[in-house]
Amino acid sequence: MIVHVVMYKLKDDCKDKADELISKFLSMKGRIEGLVDIRSGKDFKKEGRSYDVALICEIEDREEFEKYASHPVHLPVLAYAKTVVERSHSVDFEL
Repeated sequence: MIVHVVMYKLKDDCKDKADELISKFLSMKGRIEGLVDIRSGKDFKKEGRSYDVALICEIEDREEFEKYASHPVHLPVLAYAKTVVERSHSVDFEL
């Protein structure tokens, strides 16, 4: 099992887009083969080191993870994220 974790810092003029971004992430659930689970949420602490939105995906294996990256359901979500995200950080690990 691959766990894909991404934290997103939204652009200053897009802070109100967090819920829309989360909704787009969650819209992928059940639509991509190999994507076992997906969770996303907003930061509530608002500390200096905080990011605005987190995404956690569980994907069957490395092969399915590679397919996820270019899947036609994922690509428009990724394109939208690029319009509202200032920067992101990720970690991918195997269970």
